[in-house]
Amino acid sequence: MTLDVFQEQARRYYEGTLRAHGVTARGVDWNSTESQIVRFRQFARLLEDDPEATVVDYGCGYGALAVYLRKQGYRGRYTGFDVSGDMVAAAAGVAGGLPDCRFTSDRAEVEPADYTIASGIFNVRIDAADEAWRDYLLRTVEDIRSVSGRGFGFNALTSYSDPDKRRADLYYANPLELFDHCQRTYSRRVSLLHDYELYEFTILVRL
Repeated sequence: MTLDVFQEQARRYYEGTLRAHGVTARGVDWNSTESQIVRFRQFARLLEDDPEATVVDYGCGYGALAVYLRKQGYRGRYTGFDVSGDMVAAAAGVAGGLPDCRFTSDRAEVEPADYTIASGIFNVRIDAADEAWRDYLLRTVEDIRSVSGRGFGFNALTSYSDPDKRRADLYYANPLELFDHCQRTYSRRVSLLHDYELYEFTILVRL
């Protein structure tokens, strides 16, 4: 399977959740708004209270991160990218009126920013094999790096999750392997956050 096939699967999956649940946390397959905010707090550490930092939201969904960042006082240019045109339309409705925020489903329109944030894009593998999805994840992280000037962050479900709570259609990544990969490939300044109350982890890379 190719990168484009995985993206097409993701597009169909998340457009289905959007139709089923609307512009809500469930609409992007999170359990609750509260858990969504917990994730955003992890990524906010990357911005280091720099209110002018520019951000690419890679897999922006309906634009919830844009709303969160503006509420927290971040004023830098925000670009939301999502492979789903339906999600981009929803994001424009939710956050398109916020200052200096734009949304696109065209990867070619994504200009580099200080930081890139990718929340939840590596979770739903559907029927992809572990090795194929791992390869997709690493290639996507490389693309995320390519539009990041000062750093980037992403999260994933953790392989330390209780076996009886795992779903067959989700991917549970090895946090230590990804930490090591980012250390060796991108920067010595890498943080692995695995101490918050969700079955996942966040990696922050400062370039």
